[in-house]
Amino acid sequence: MSTLCFIHAADLHLDAPFRGIGQEAPEAVARTLREASFVALDRLVALCEREKPAFLLLAGDILNQEERSARAQLRLLEAFRRLEAAGVPVFMVHGNHDPLGSQFASIRYPANVTVFGSEYAHYAVRDASGQTVAVIHGASHASARETRNLAAQFRRTPDACLQIGLLHTSRGDAEGGDRYAPCTLQDLSDSGLDYWALGHVHEACTLCESPLAVYPGTTQGRHINETGDKGCLLVRAGMSGGQVSFDLTRVVLGPVVWTCEAMTLGADDTDAGALEEALQQRLGRLSEEAGPDCSLRVIRLLLRGRTPLDAALREPATKEALLAGLRAAPLPGVPVWVKDLDVRTRPALDRSALLCREDLVGELLRENDSLRAEGRLDEAAGEALQPLFGHSRARRALSAPSSEELEELLAGAEALCLELLEKA
Repeated sequence: MSTLCFIHAADLHLDAPFRGIGQEAPEAVARTLREASFVALDRLVALCEREKPAFLLLAGDILNQEERSARAQLRLLEAFRRLEAAGVPVFMVHGNHDPLGSQFASIRYPANVTVFGSEYAHYAVRDASGQTVAVIHGASHASARETRNLAAQFRRTPDACLQIGLLHTSRGDAEGGDRYAPCTLQDLSDSGLDYWALGHVHEACTLCESPLAVYPGTTQGRHINETGDKGCLLVRAGMSGGQVSFDLTRVVLGPVVWTCEAMTLGADDTDAGALEEALQQRLGRLSEEAGPDCSLRVIRLLLRGRTPLDAALREPATKEALLAGLRAAPLPGVPVWVKDLDVRTRPALDRSALLCREDLVGELLRENDSLRAEGRLDEAAGEALQPLFGHSRARRALSAPSSEELEELLAGAEALCLELLEKA
């Protein structure tokens, strides 16, 4: 069996800003964040220098046209020169954040870098003896709103070797409106290719097994919805008797790890000082448990459950004091920055007993449960919010809340009503 090794990365978003970090972050945290995407790039190049892959595949959104960062362009050019010196070919497509129609199309890269144009093309990869060991198929986004089904144009060549599709794409039947160069699983299968090196989805996942179509995820998470380790894929393709098998190893590249840490409070949690101490212990554990590649953990603390502290935690002054105390606490391991406190606790009340009461409180809870059980929450909220989201200007500036967000709003309103009514 012959084996060929290559590296698959995507969505580097070099020098793109981190979202959700306010000016209150200390300079050391801000500096680590500013350098994080470049650290991930340096680690990617170092991985190539160590492993000597047959080629590196970059599946789009390497740069961000929104930032027009000269620093990002220079660092990428420097990385490509290092890869040229290491003898590693690079195949790259442009995505929706760095389309060919942007300024990046004019950058001149070293000879080891092949950039696919807006029309489908394929290139052979040859070994030292001149034998074709792989064929890379690809196409770049022509604009920031690429609507063409590029994958449908990809077709296997007669070469008896590994054949790979390189594309920045989303599934055409995926939920939501974030669809770029949309394709279907049938398009991937009809191509006859062995492996699809995809980009665009920031969470590492396998789109399908046959052919193997994989998103490696972003190399560095940029906000609290991109939690966990981020990196690239080291792929070893084994070829025997016309059959191809793959062994995928995920390699961590991103130095900053975003984390959501939840704590459920109960009726026994009555002391704010004890809560702060317990949260500090959680932060200490997260600091010590950080992996060797982690330079900073950015954390959102989630407080849930029914507790006598509910009213106090919802007071801005109490919440700010707790957050300040947690940020100032010394930790034993990797630096930690507490981004925010997400307080979604509820009053410590016996809801089952309240449901049975024949008064306004009981009626309120029964109506809320009815909205949930009968699936009428979206409809009821739509009617109530129609004057806002039906307004021409507001509609352009605001997005209607999702079903999950509506549920949180209902739970919060219920907690506020119970607090006020039970105090009365």
